[in-house]
Amino acid sequence: MPGKIRAGRKNSRYLYPHRIRSIVQMEQRKLFSMLFNFKSRFMNTIIRTITFFVIIIFLSHCRRISDTNESDSGLKVIPKPVSTTLLPGEFRLRKHTVIHFDDDSASAVAEYLAVRIRDISGYEIRTTQGNGRGINLTIVEDLQKSVGDEGYKLSVKPGEIVISAPKRNGLFYGIQTLLQMIPVKEENCAGVSSDIIRIPCAEITDFPRFKWRGLLLDVSRHFFTTDEVKRMIDQMVRYKFNVLQLHLTDDQGWRIEIKSLPGLTSTGAWRVPRTGLWWDRECPQEGEAPTYGGYYTHEQIKDLVKYAAFRNVDILPEIEAPGHSLAAIASYPHLSSTGIQYRVNPGCRFYTIEDNSICPGKESSYDYMDKVLTEVAQLFPFEYIHIGGDECYKGFWMKCPDCRKKMRENGLKTYEELQSYFIRRMEKIIESKGKKLIGWDEILEGGLAPNAAVMSWRGMQGGITAARSQHHVVMSPVDYAYLDFYQGDPAIEPPTYAMLRLKKVYEFEPVPEGVDPEYILGGQGNLWTESVPTFRHAEYMLWPRAFALSEVLWTPAGERQWNDFVKRTEYNLKRLDQSGINYARSFYDAIIIPSRDDNGNLLIALDSEVDDIDLYYTFDNTFPDDHSPAYINGERLTIPKDADTFRVISYRDGKPIGKMITVSLTDLAKRIPTG
Repeated sequence: MPGKIRAGRKNSRYLYPHRIRSIVQMEQRKLFSMLFNFKSRFMNTIIRTITFFVIIIFLSHCRRISDTNESDSGLKVIPKPVSTTLLPGEFRLRKHTVIHFDDDSASAVAEYLAVRIRDISGYEIRTTQGNGRGINLTIVEDLQKSVGDEGYKLSVKPGEIVISAPKRNGLFYGIQTLLQMIPVKEENCAGVSSDIIRIPCAEITDFPRFKWRGLLLDVSRHFFTTDEVKRMIDQMVRYKFNVLQLHLTDDQGWRIEIKSLPGLTSTGAWRVPRTGLWWDRECPQEGEAPTYGGYYTHEQIKDLVKYAAFRNVDILPEIEAPGHSLAAIASYPHLSSTGIQYRVNPGCRFYTIEDNSICPGKESSYDYMDKVLTEVAQLFPFEYIHIGGDECYKGFWMKCPDCRKKMRENGLKTYEELQSYFIRRMEKIIESKGKKLIGWDEILEGGLAPNAAVMSWRGMQGGITAARSQHHVVMSPVDYAYLDFYQGDPAIEPPTYAMLRLKKVYEFEPVPEGVDPEYILGGQGNLWTESVPTFRHAEYMLWPRAFALSEVLWTPAGERQWNDFVKRTEYNLKRLDQSGINYARSFYDAIIIPSRDDNGNLLIALDSEVDDIDLYYTFDNTFPDDHSPAYINGERLTIPKDADTFRVISYRDGKPIGKMITVSLTDLAKRIPTG
C-alpha cells in the first residue's frame, strides 16, 4: 500500500504540472474559440449594419444629386423659358405612369414622349387617349392668344403633369422642356436602379421670340448621310430650333438628285479624295478617279423632310447660283461663260482661275435653273428656296459676249446689275412654283428682287438695309453666327479661321436698333464644313455654341444672363454625355491676349469666358499646375529673357478644368494686329 501511495504521490508530484498545462491549454483553446466565434458573429453583425447604413447613405446621396439638381438652383432648361415658377413638391414618374392625350393630333407626340422617356429611363410608358392621372397632353386653341402658334404651358404637380398648347408644335416644345426637367444621372450613381424619377413641381409659360430659329449644315464641302442629318435634327429640336438649311450645292459637290439633269449627280456629286488644309490641297490630276462624295435621292429627301416635319423642323434647300456653281458646270460645261470642261473642286485654289459662275447671258442658263428649281420645289414643302447669290466672281462675265449682249438688251450698266437681273429671273421662276426666294445679302447689289428675303451674313448692315426697304430678314452675321470658326485658342483647336467664342454668340442681338422687328424673321447659325470632315466633329463645332444661339432666338432679350446660362450649359453638357454627343469645352480654356509696350516688347494678358476660373502659367518649358505662378486679373506679363514658350492652364476649385495651351512666343507675336 505504502508503495502504491508513494508511487501515487510520485506520479502526482511529477505528472500534475503537465496535466495542468494540457488542461489549461485545452480550456484556453475552447475559450479562444468561443471568443473568436463570438467576435466573428459580433463583427459580422457590425459589418452588416455598417454596410446597410453605407448603402442607405449612398442611395440617399444619389437621390439627392439626381432629385435636387433642378430644385436647388432653378431649372437647368435651355433655352430659358419666358416664365417659370418653381413650386414645392415633385411629380414621381414611375414605370406604370401613363401618357394621356385628348386630340388625335397629339397621339404621335405622345408616342414620341414615351420613346424619349424609355431612352432616358428604360421605362416602357403607355399612351392612351383621354385624361387621367399621369402626364396629360392637351390642345387648347384659346391659348393661341397668349402664347402664339408655338407656345405652351407646362404644369407639374405631385399628382399630374399637364402640357397644354394651341397647336401640336407647342406640345412638342413643351415636351422638350419636360424632358430637360428629368434630372441627369450622376456618373458616380451609374448602375443604381430606381423605380422613381422625381420631377420638380413648376408652372411654366413659354413661347419663342422669333419664328425662324435656324441652323445650316453644309453637306457640299463634306457629305453627310441621311442618318447623320437625322441625328442633327434630333439634337437641334431638343433646344427648339425649327429650320435646318441644307447647303446642297457648291463648287465641291452637288448633293441632290435632279432627274431631268442626271449629270449633276453622276459627275457633280463626286470629286477626287483629299485630306489636309482647305485651299492647300492638290488639284485633280489627269486620270485621277473621283471617288469621294454622294448625294440624296428623291426618296431620301422625302424621308428627311417627313422626319424633320414631325419634329417641327422645316428644311430649307439652298441651290447656289450664279456663283459657287463649279460642280454644276463640271457636269454641264455650257453653263459657264467659258464653256471649258472643269473638274469638281477638292479644296484646292481655283477662285478667279476657273469659271465657277453660271452665265447670266445665256437663255439656256435659265432653262437649266427652271428644271432644277421645279424638282426642288416639289421635294421641299417649306415656303422658301435659298438661291445663294454670294461671292459671285464676275471676271469671266466681263469677257463674255453673251453677257454683254444681255446687258445691252436690258439696259444694264454694271455687272452687279447683271447679277441682279439674274436673281430677279430666279425669283420669277421660284414664285411660279409657289415658293419665295431668299438669298445671301449680296443679292442687294444692283437692286433687290421685289419680294425676296435676305439672309444677312456679312454683318448686320445687309439686314438693316433690307428691313428698312420692308423686306424680311434672317440675321446670320459672320461675327456672331458662323459656327465653323475657332471657339478656343488656335494652338489647341482643329484648324479653321477666325474666332467665335461661346460668350460672343450669347451676345448676339438679331434686332438692330432703329429697325422694325416685324421684318426680322429671326436668326441662324451656319456650320460650313471645309474644315469639318466628320459628323462627330460637326457636333464638336455646334455644341455648346448652339445652346447660346437657341437662347438668343427663343428667350426674351431681357431674360438672358451670362452666368446663369453657363450653369445651365454645364448641366446640359451632362445630357450630351449621356447621349454620346460630342461637344467642345473650349469656354473653360484661357484666353491669351498678346500686345506690345511702347518699346515694342511683347506682353501677355490673360482672360477667361467663365468667371470662377483660376489661371496658372509658365515660361520655363515646364507644365503649369496650381503650384505655378497664378495670373492676377488685369496684369500684363513681361517675358523673361530668352524665354521661347508660354504655357497656361485653367483650374476651378483646385482641379484642372480646361486644356493646357502651349504656344511659342514667336507665334504669339504674330497674333498682334499690325497697323
